[in-house]
Amino acid sequence: MIRMKNIVGYFCISTMFLLFSCATYYQQRISFQRDFSSGNIEGAQNFLMHHKKATKKKDRLLYFLDRGVVEQMLGNYDSSNYYFEKAYIYNQDFKRNLATDLAMMVSNPMVRPYKSEDYEVVMVHYYKAINYLMLNKPDEALIEVRRINIRLNEQSDIYEGKRYRYKEDAFAHLLMGIIYESKYDINNAFIAYRNAYETYKEVYPAFGVQAPDQLKKDLLRTASQLGFNSELEFYEKEFGMKAEKPMDSTGTVVFFWLNGLSPVKGEISLNLTTTGGDGGAFVFTDQNEGVSVPIVFSNPDESSQISDLKFVRVAIPKFDRRDPLFHSAMIQSPNGSHQLETAENISEIAIANLEDRLLKEFALTLGRIALKQAAEAAAREQDENLGAAVSFVNALTEKADTRNWQTLPYSISYQRIPLKAGENELTFEAQGVNSIVDTATFEYSLREGETVFQTYHSLASTGLNY
Repeated sequence: MIRMKNIVGYFCISTMFLLFSCATYYQQRISFQRDFSSGNIEGAQNFLMHHKKATKKKDRLLYFLDRGVVEQMLGNYDSSNYYFEKAYIYNQDFKRNLATDLAMMVSNPMVRPYKSEDYEVVMVHYYKAINYLMLNKPDEALIEVRRINIRLNEQSDIYEGKRYRYKEDAFAHLLMGIIYESKYDINNAFIAYRNAYETYKEVYPAFGVQAPDQLKKDLLRTASQLGFNSELEFYEKEFGMKAEKPMDSTGTVVFFWLNGLSPVKGEISLNLTTTGGDGGAFVFTDQNEGVSVPIVFSNPDESSQISDLKFVRVAIPKFDRRDPLFHSAMIQSPNGSHQLETAENISEIAIANLEDRLLKEFALTLGRIALKQAAEAAAREQDENLGAAVSFVNALTEKADTRNWQTLPYSISYQRIPLKAGENELTFEAQGVNSIVDTATFEYSLREGETVFQTYHSLASTGLNY
């Protein structure tokens, strides 16, 4: 009995330590999020520079991702790619650790090192590609864009036979086409634009995004330039528009508008009861929340563990949206007004991505709770007070993994703006709720045939307060 008390006491102390160490880092990060979301990017950078010890801890990946975003927004593109490359390597080399896996089973997933969500891995390559474009390295940018759909193909193989909506990225194809065209590779640009259109048409209705009109114009223009008359005729009929003739003596600005902030991962606590089942099939329901979750176990051992769970409290992750304050934006140029069009809704992709793996997440959670309840039952056999202590710790430690990359935008919009070679000025203007506006002016000196790239992030969002 004395030995059991020592073990459980050690278990309680260790678990409490892990819990409080998690909370401490998150409490520290509040000031970073406050600076970043308010537009104080230098302050956000200063926070990260003074918390470099985080690169040695379980949240190191989030540090690399946030540092990469901050450095890009400050125009430090080489430094930004340095941190994004560290994030990429970390994800590639990520290995399960038995000790942290065991710690997770007696506490919660927050004790494990953080590994990116699928969509976050994709966004690393987007940011690296933009950095390379700003550094006038289009070949390196193309490599990053190609990696996006390679990664998504790998994920589709993992989820084969299961619901998985984010199986291809239309914006990656679109960006690839833009880069190819900037290199005067019109044939590959046409192929990339066509792939982008098909992906918007077939995959992106799930994320509430349609093919941008600018993409359709680019597809028609490149088909016309290549003399692909049958394809041109097909897409003119499909789009209900004609190919536009390019301006003479032009350069091009491709403008990317990052709007708002991506959702923040929280948790929902459910009080579930089993409603029976045959063999390894169980249905867990929460009458208050109207939630019903069917779980089927192919492993008999897992099934026998879960069958003992009659009433459980579980914490599962969910995303809380942070809606942007600005709903539209346009660019004023010497050639007129150009409406920015949504090309990627990161918020909706994140939410769909989590929903598609929720059953797997739920099954892991139930397995963890079964182990906790087994430990509680064993402790009660030795001593009722000891069992009560374990029960208290179990309840205290039940928590979903609420970490995610919070400096991503809510959405990305873009526009291709043809300009006369020479000096040009563009004015960006975003319109928002309660008549608020966000404006910025940009000047360019363009050579004939040159393509330059510009990004701008409107950070203002509703929702969570820091």
